[in-house]
Amino acid sequence: FGPPPAKGEEDPELINAGKEYVTMLKGGCFFHHGDSFAMMRGGHLDICVLGAFQIAANGDLANWHTGAPDAIPSVGGAMELAVGAKKVFVTTDHVTKKGEPKIVAELTYPATGQKCVDRIYTDLCIIDVTPEGLKVTEKVEGLSFDELQSLTGATLIDATQG
Repeated sequence: FGPPPAKGEEDPELINAGKEYVTMLKGGCFFHHGDSFAMMRGGHLDICVLGAFQIAANGDLANWHTGAPDAIPSVGGAMELAVGAKKVFVTTDHVTKKGEPKIVAELTYPATGQKCVDRIYTDLCIIDVTPEGLKVTEKVEGLSFDELQSLTGATLIDATQG
């Protein structure tokens, strides 16, 4: 997508997942939301990349609502994507703006999907969600594993060695 359209030039058929008007760049394309749900529900997506408020150690995902009374929930197609894609990758900051862990032992926010996350990409590391636990496969240079663990609300496994 391109930048937001000028006032008065909004196209009601070009709206992003955040319900904001967008413009289309050359070479871009879109299709009806009914088709997108058919793709998700039909298992036609190999990989889905989502953001998150929280990810639990078992791969549970919370990304549509924090549960805060003043927050406006917006689940959109996130639940469909979380269960319809063959693999779910999450991209997120490792901690919230308040410094609280986003990777936790168990969700405290409403769940989007259960045991659906395969990999987590944060600003500090890459984590694979495995039956053995959360395996850190890469981390930023200069960050010790102990420092990373202290910023995480779930137990991590160091898979960066060897």
